[in-house]
Amino acid sequence: MTEFYNVGKIVNTHGIRGEVRVISQTDFPDERYQVGNQLTLFRAKHEPLTLTITSHRKHKNFDLLTFEGYTNVNDVEAFRDGILKVAAEDLSELAENEYYYHEIIGLNVIDENGQTLGKIAEILSPGANDVWVVKRPGKKDLLLPYIEPVVKQIDLENGCVHIELLEGLLDDED
Repeated sequence: MTEFYNVGKIVNTHGIRGEVRVISQTDFPDERYQVGNQLTLFRAKHEPLTLTITSHRKHKNFDLLTFEGYTNVNDVEAFRDGILKVAAEDLSELAENEYYYHEIIGLNVIDENGQTLGKIAEILSPGANDVWVVKRPGKKDLLLPYIEPVVKQIDLENGCVHIELLEGLLDDED
């Protein structure tokens, strides 16, 4: 069975010509949303639907897409809240020390003393660098910037990330 990975969530329609508003969950929007590319739409209580992209543009914080055969707002209204995914075989090879989100989420985070702090639950992309949200048992989430002084080694084989906690990152008052 084919594996799929999240690319974005359709949050609304845009205009009357079948455009949808997508909150992107990919580091490669220009590659993923290229005209002619296929994405699969997953929705509750519906079979997965393969869609071919006919246009892509940026608007504010959204990616706006149209799909082949869906030229009217009424055609795409039912796509709202659907998740757009890419098939595993359509993933590109990454350069050394580059990773897909699905490879990072779920890894254990280990500090310089060998302590396991928690698991990476999600990745935020607020600007200059990604921020990894680490779920810690019984404590507030740790927000870990994905920068060289903090992230020392990503070990996919053993399912962990080795980090160095810079001063101020860990707030153990809670």
